[in-house]
Amino acid sequence: MIDIALRSIETLGGVVRGRVIGLGRFTLLLREIFFWVIRPPFRVQLIFRQFEFVGNKSLSIVTLSSLFTGAVLGLQIGKIFGIFRAEGLMGAATGKAMALELAPVMCGFIVTGRAGAAMAAEIATMRVNEQLDAMEAMGVSPVSYLIVPRVIASTLMMPLLTAIFLSLGLVGCYILGLIMFRIDTSVFIANLKWLVWVSDVQKGMIKSLVFGFIIATIACYKGFYARGGAKGVGEATTQAVVSSLLTILIVDFFISLVQMRG
Repeated sequence: MIDIALRSIETLGGVVRGRVIGLGRFTLLLREIFFWVIRPPFRVQLIFRQFEFVGNKSLSIVTLSSLFTGAVLGLQIGKIFGIFRAEGLMGAATGKAMALELAPVMCGFIVTGRAGAAMAAEIATMRVNEQLDAMEAMGVSPVSYLIVPRVIASTLMMPLLTAIFLSLGLVGCYILGLIMFRIDTSVFIANLKWLVWVSDVQKGMIKSLVFGFIIATIACYKGFYARGGAKGVGEATTQAVVSSLLTILIVDFFISLVQMRG
């Protein structure tokens, strides 16, 4: 019985120790990222390449997802509001929900699954193949060359993708409202202007900035410290996606709490 208790304590201690070490590594990596963001060389070409990778290559899935998300949300809200003969408010309610929550969170999930996983896999592959060690031996900082352009691009592209998601989501809701509920266009637009404020959109954009930073830093961190060959690459990619999704949900709650009290 004592041996079982000791083994349990040892296991728990190992887990806690691993988490503390991981937090320390992540903090040091963040410090180095902020250091290289404001220090030359500014790798503009690499940043624009990541803009294309994170933004343009995510556009098709963001477009498709936003249209159907807006349509599904409008369908459910319209069905509920139909009980009170208030179908004209479905666009306003959909816009409010998407501006504050759905657009930044859904975009965060999409970019995590597409771009974040690719970032982690690419950097992890370079780590296990010792390419990062070779860069350091040549006097090139892997953080400056690989991580900083990805962090900048992800952080700046997320608000743009979120704005596209919000706009097309409202289009999807409007089309469904015309077909299913025969809503009046002028009523749809008037209620949208009445209920969805500029501050709502601004709050969503702030969330998307934070989510973009979270996605890139976690993905690059998991890839940067990957170990164990091909298996390690797969584990780093999986951990990057899972950690990013959970962090987005947790951070979203606290940002929403601050914004509601502000």
